[in-house]
Amino acid sequence: MMEGDAMMLDDGSAIVNPVEDTSMEGAFNANLADLIPDDELESLAGGLINDYEYDKDARADWLKTYTDGLDLLGFKYEDRSKPFAGATGVTHPLLAETVTQFQAQAYKELLPPEGPIRTQIVGEITPEIEQQSQRVKEFMNYQISYEMEEYDQELDQMLFHLPLAGSAFKKVYYESVRGRAVSKFVPAEDVVMPYVSTDMESCERVTHVIKTMGNELRKKQVSGMYRDIDVMMSQVDNNDAQDKYDELDGISAPQNAEDIVLLEFHCDLDIPGFEDKDSQTGEPTGIKLPYVVTVDEGSGKVLAIYRNYREDDPLRKKIQYFVHYKFLPGLGFYGFGLIHMLGGLSRTATSALRQLIDAGTLSNLPAGFKARGLRVRDDDQPLQPGEFRDVDAPGGAIRESLMLIPYKEPSQTLFALLGFVVDAGRKFAAIADNKMGEGSQANPVGTTMAIMERGTKVMNAIHKRLHYAQKVEFKLLSRVFAESLPAEYPYAVRGGNRVVKQQDFDERVDILPVSDPNIFSMAQRVTLAQTQMQMATSNPQMHNMHEAYRRMYEALGVRDIDMLLPPPQQPQPED
Repeated sequence: MMEGDAMMLDDGSAIVNPVEDTSMEGAFNANLADLIPDDELESLAGGLINDYEYDKDARADWLKTYTDGLDLLGFKYEDRSKPFAGATGVTHPLLAETVTQFQAQAYKELLPPEGPIRTQIVGEITPEIEQQSQRVKEFMNYQISYEMEEYDQELDQMLFHLPLAGSAFKKVYYESVRGRAVSKFVPAEDVVMPYVSTDMESCERVTHVIKTMGNELRKKQVSGMYRDIDVMMSQVDNNDAQDKYDELDGISAPQNAEDIVLLEFHCDLDIPGFEDKDSQTGEPTGIKLPYVVTVDEGSGKVLAIYRNYREDDPLRKKIQYFVHYKFLPGLGFYGFGLIHMLGGLSRTATSALRQLIDAGTLSNLPAGFKARGLRVRDDDQPLQPGEFRDVDAPGGAIRESLMLIPYKEPSQTLFALLGFVVDAGRKFAAIADNKMGEGSQANPVGTTMAIMERGTKVMNAIHKRLHYAQKVEFKLLSRVFAESLPAEYPYAVRGGNRVVKQQDFDERVDILPVSDPNIFSMAQRVTLAQTQMQMATSNPQMHNMHEAYRRMYEALGVRDIDMLLPPPQQPQPED
């Protein structure tokens, strides 16, 4: 019985200002799996695993196309017995060449030596905000370049997978075991989406397949991140993509290899006891809320359930952890890669190259028919250069007892076709040699820009997609830095003391990649700076020649420009 701010008990005593019992709901950041009965957890895990299997089957054809196309890289030489024993198994390097050149070009642009992050001030610019912007830029570049040891390697590996599969993912989160932020590359085959998905934001379920070692899992169980329950070690059952990786690398899992596979579901659920409730009536609304559910695939047990929205967010928006990098947009959720776009041309180039080599082999080592009565001494040994061997010819003439099969020389038409196919593939992938330097310096500016644009349209579009995805990644990183890392800078800063870190990561400074979305290579940057220099030289009275030379040196990557190009002298005041 309640009276005012006191609750009367049966024995006549009272509790003043009683606190509402929220033990069933638990702390906001608590592992809700500890508060839910085992039968409900089992039912929840079974439903999620069934959804995961359905999603995986829906993309089976996409995965098969990708894994079959990996053979076109030519990493493994094929021993062939058809059309004859010893036929060449070479693979044309068209696909490997395009992938390698893209990876090298994008890697240099997205991760320059001075750091990949720049900042932009949103709203009014003041000296204080400029100092804040500089502090944020230096701190994030410091974290990525020095603290986040895996960032360089993860980005490097992602940029190799991306042009092949067409999609690659980065997962940005705070790693409690390491005590710092992590931006981890996740291959497309380990991120399973529903068939109807169009983007990461509106998707109702994202499944991340995680393979972990027993000791790493135990660390998270001891720290309280996962439930301290027994998990099932299962035989390694890789997907088709991982099997192909192992085949190309020349490795294989031992017979007794066991692993722990976790399924991490980022999904919307309506869990009994934790429903979304109306703020006025307190009745459940039936709206599903975002959660992160981790399930052991081997045993089907739930290890953790965490709320995936902020406690102070009235809209309860899903916190995003994944960034989707796309090579080409594709027709669905997953993007298209060079395997999809150049797979046919690469197979044709490989077939033509093998036919040319096999024709040369048969032409240089002819075969034929020999008359039954003709006897050749040691006829099972091939003739060596300069060797003469005894022959018994009953008919008297050797040529009448031998007939060579009329093999043709390698076809010039087939050779021309091979060149056409390779040239078509290189043009599509935009890796043709840049011949801008062969033109005259007197070329009009418009002609130079038109030639440069014509040869770089495809790469410019791809680079803009990478620039946008990297911007999203840095935005997620800045959120992790602001919420999870210590509230002060780990070093002395300019324009303030160390404790201003928490205030610096607000909405006044926008975090952007340092790469230019309109320029994807140093050659393009130098050509643009050279064109600007040409225009400035044609009419120096209207241009700032000092700035024109500075931009040219920056495009060339020259350091310490101020020592080479001192600032112009300021006019002295007259007496």
